[in-house]
Amino acid sequence: MRRNHSTTPRTARILGSLLLLAAAGAGTAGAAPAARAAAPAARAAAPVPLDRVVPAPAQVTPGGTPYRITRATGIRVDGSAEVRRIGAYLAGLLRPATGYPLPLTGQGTGGIRLRLGDGDFGAEGYRLHSGAGGVDITARTPAGLFHGVQTLRQLLPAAVEKKTVQAVPWRIAGGTVQDRPRYAYRGAMLDVSRHFFTVAQVERYIDQLALYKVNELHLHLSDDQGWRIAVDSWPRLASYGGSTQVGGGRGGHYTKADYREIVRYAASRFLEVVPEIDMPGHTNAALASYAQLNCNGVAPPLYTGTDVGFSSLCVPKEATYDFVDDVIRELAALTPGRYLHIGGDEAHSTGHADYVAFMDRVQPVVARYGKKVIGWHQLTGARPAAGALAQYWGQDGTGAAEKAQVAAAARNGTGLILSPADRLYLDMKYTRSTRLGTDWAGLVEVRRSYDWNPGAYLAGVPVSAVRGVEAPLWSETLKSSADIEYMAFPRLAGAAELGWSPAARHDWNAYKVRLAAQGPRWDALGIPYYHSPQVPWPAR
Repeated sequence: MRRNHSTTPRTARILGSLLLLAAAGAGTAGAAPAARAAAPAARAAAPVPLDRVVPAPAQVTPGGTPYRITRATGIRVDGSAEVRRIGAYLAGLLRPATGYPLPLTGQGTGGIRLRLGDGDFGAEGYRLHSGAGGVDITARTPAGLFHGVQTLRQLLPAAVEKKTVQAVPWRIAGGTVQDRPRYAYRGAMLDVSRHFFTVAQVERYIDQLALYKVNELHLHLSDDQGWRIAVDSWPRLASYGGSTQVGGGRGGHYTKADYREIVRYAASRFLEVVPEIDMPGHTNAALASYAQLNCNGVAPPLYTGTDVGFSSLCVPKEATYDFVDDVIRELAALTPGRYLHIGGDEAHSTGHADYVAFMDRVQPVVARYGKKVIGWHQLTGARPAAGALAQYWGQDGTGAAEKAQVAAAARNGTGLILSPADRLYLDMKYTRSTRLGTDWAGLVEVRRSYDWNPGAYLAGVPVSAVRGVEAPLWSETLKSSADIEYMAFPRLAGAAELGWSPAARHDWNAYKVRLAAQGPRWDALGIPYYHSPQVPWPAR
């Protein structure tokens, strides 16, 4: 064995030459894969194009040198408390992944500048300009400035959403975005009645809505299966009526302090909370809590199933209107927003005359406590109050007479929020194999959810009557934040775009590419979204 070490000098030179040739060959063979590997890295380092965000901005003018966020970058704000708060929010978003201090300052030049100023921005629009010297976001209102920050966020690599320092270049493409929403009402509804969700879970959803410029959070606070808000004058509504949920779980309810916290948190993300007390139907939790709300004076048992249409408040009883007045008064006092939703759908156990009489009594109560009425579109079968909004949840198969009734109300001044069940109900299954959700309105894949025009959806409805869109998420089958997010994403992003972007920017083939680019961001945020085969998601 020792003879292996007795190589002659000539042999050593020959072996050395052969080894060099082999090494050179290996290097040549590896050159093409290395070049191929470098290409994705170069693409990853390129800034996100200005038009790659969701919702699609109204106007994009690319050009110029990108701006790079570095350790020296500051966030420049004026003396306004609101602007400083938005600046602090932005810094809080960027610091974990960048590792940079990003101090708030009112001095200097460059960096990221947030300011309120004059311009044709509307109530929620903004202008974002990026160049070598920095990024300027200008808006007329704090809400517009906040929406501009969400666009800036999407113009950074998806790794910015991570909570640990990431070694990537933080570049923002050069150019200008000028943007404002198509509709003033851009909503999402969360049903906390069928299954209860905690304050923390609701706030997590609020953060996700804010990323896509949603500005209304509709909370479905009462139904047959659970009453979710404390009412001091009727305490058993929450303590007893809120004690269960679909399937018989523990249920739960929000104290007034809990609800105020949700309202506060939503406002910090520029969302308005729209509380709903569904009536006269969908009221078994209330009827079970108080016998006097029943026509026969007998309280039914609590209900944990999923059937609808069997319950009704007792319309002829004066006790019913004492109850309604107390509940609306207390809820309105907790709610700084403009609206209070009174439900009104699927009141199959309430005769038509009683339904009309009930709505005639209840709508003025809402007005008396300083709120505007929203009701499901069945409200148009009664006499909608002046300034009321009707939320349309029908579908392609809804009868012509019902659609005509809604259209007639719209022509007479009732504003519409569009939530067609076979387009925007986020609890509808994507495909037959979807493990969650229901399919009574059909299967709703991502393209079907996105590919329609709210302004031309209902025949006979004036364009001016459409005030916006809302994506409801009913919770019969949802028990966790992961369930909420799997059903909401990616369809929620499309609903947000329908509400925000100009109709001319709605194009499925362009949208699906922008939507695919959101996938890595959702991965970084820990959102377990549905990987629709209709979308060209990047490889993980």
